Amino acid sequence: MKKPVKSQIKNKDELARLKLMYKYELKEFSRQRRLICGIDEAGRGPLAGPVVAGAVILPLLYGEDDFRRWEGLNDSKKVSARRREKLFKRLMDYPHVYIGIGIVSEQVIDRKNILKATQIAMSRAVGNLNIKPDCLLIDGMHLPGVDYPQKKIINGDGQSLSIAAASIIAKVTRDRIMCQYHEEYPAYAFDKHKGYGTREHFNRIRQYGPCKIHRRSFRPINLMDEIGYQ
Repeated sequence: MKKPVKSQIKNKDELARLKLMYKYELKEFSRQRRLICGIDEAGRGPLAGPVVAGAVILPLLYGEDDFRRWEGLNDSKKVSARRREKLFKRLMDYPHVYIGIGIVSEQVIDRKNILKATQIAMSRAVGNLNIKPDCLLIDGMHLPGVDYPQKKIINGDGQSLSIAAASIIAKVTRDRIMCQYHEEYPAYAFDKHKGYGTREHFNRIRQYGPCKIHRRSFRPINLMDEIGYQ
């Protein structure tokens, strides 16, 4: 008797994972909602750059072929940069996937605070969809000021395919923005750490001081402004 091929086992496991991550969408379908929008953000924690939100409506998934089409789709933090780029392209190119992106600058983050800036980015992402959703599935928060039914899902990017798709869109979009900022501010190596508080990033800030895209309201940057950079 031949042993099962590892790739076949992996595909079965992956199919089961994808179906499990579709449970929230199925619940909304049972309520006669069809255009289900997943929403997630990238960039709440960094010391520099914007916060970016993605809003994604996936086509209805029925059979195994529909699910296998999204093989590897997961929380962007659990996916390699190379896989994220592939998933991003697949989402952007695939028919009947609706995508909205919202971007809020570090200046607005400093004025409003990061929570409000994130909510603004999410609202913009929904507003930038070219179709009106029937409901929203949101990673970790409620979104004030929108008229759509919504559900807050803690760690939603690992529990809902729609939110996972939004996390990929938000993460890749923001990473690309930070790589563009690297061209403008090469001394800070934004192409490597994307503005997060890594040791290298702190060393660069100590050496050069904060630049225009650093979030002055964030405590590490605020303290450096107070005590100096050397």
